[in-house]
Amino acid sequence: MKTLCLRCYVTGRVQGVGFRYATAQKAWALQVTGYVRNLPDRRVEVLACGEERAVTALRNWLWHGPQLAQVSDVRCDTLPHQDCRDFRID
Repeated sequence: MKTLCLRCYVTGRVQGVGFRYATAQKAWALQVTGYVRNLPDRRVEVLACGEERAVTALRNWLWHGPQLAQVSDVRCDTLPHQDCRDFRID
């Protein structure tokens, strides 16, 4: 099983629309670890680590997000694997 760890920055209407909670639900369903948090510049940061297929599925989902979100951009960087125990909302 190949693992992958990504740090993604999501831009658009992504705060105040349930984006963090919906991202956490999706990550839990995919068994991805890491975190999601709002940034002061109105973006959302996501750290996603786990099986490559699951992390890729979460990255693709970030382009849509929950129903009220309007995502304009998702930028991801590959990181060395992070040893996270679960997925949390910060």
